[in-house]
Amino acid sequence: MEIPTRVKCVIFDMDGVIIDSEELHKKAYFETFESVGVHVSDALYKTLTGASTLNAFQKLVAHFNLTHNPEDLVQAKRKRYVAYFENDPTLHLVHGVENLIKTLYSRGITLVLASSSAMVNINRVFNRFDLDQYFTAKISGADLKESKPNPDIFEKAAQLGNTPKEHCIVIEDSDNGVKAANDAGIFVFGYHNPLADDQTLENADIQIHNFEEVLSYLEGSL
Repeated sequence: MEIPTRVKCVIFDMDGVIIDSEELHKKAYFETFESVGVHVSDALYKTLTGASTLNAFQKLVAHFNLTHNPEDLVQAKRKRYVAYFENDPTLHLVHGVENLIKTLYSRGITLVLASSSAMVNINRVFNRFDLDQYFTAKISGADLKESKPNPDIFEKAAQLGNTPKEHCIVIEDSDNGVKAANDAGIFVFGYHNPLADDQTLENADIQIHNFEEVLSYLEGSL
């Protein structure tokens, strides 16, 4: 898919794109896996990246034939993540993303957040880093029947941004997120976050390694 000739809305993923929280999520996940006595291989964990926590645990309960309630596992994992989040003073935005957000905002581009994280976690990040002022809307995949790789989240994000999909772009760092954008028919940049090097992003329309590249590619489309 070609870059839209006129970009009016940019849809951001959050974990791994706006905030370097992938390691916190991974530690919280694996502590929860250990607490119920299952071994999750790296290959299996890779398939969960980008999906909502509920979808991830529903898949794991079925895969391991567990008797646990997936919603209880979600709460257990979330408590662990919050503890890491609140006690890690070094947690920071992904390098270069703040400048990208401010530049797009200053040019009148509509910004929408579309994350598989629960809204409570989205708000926790946005409050900590004062991001609400730049975004028109936020949507959580945890509030949808299915999260990424289902395209529904990006379909709804374009609607919330009041922008036709042909004038939107998505920025993602997971294969599940890229597939969701592909299936929604929205141009997608695949950002190679060094902390998520198990994601190929092979189906992204353009793969990038820093956010300066986004502005370079979009020059003339903004």
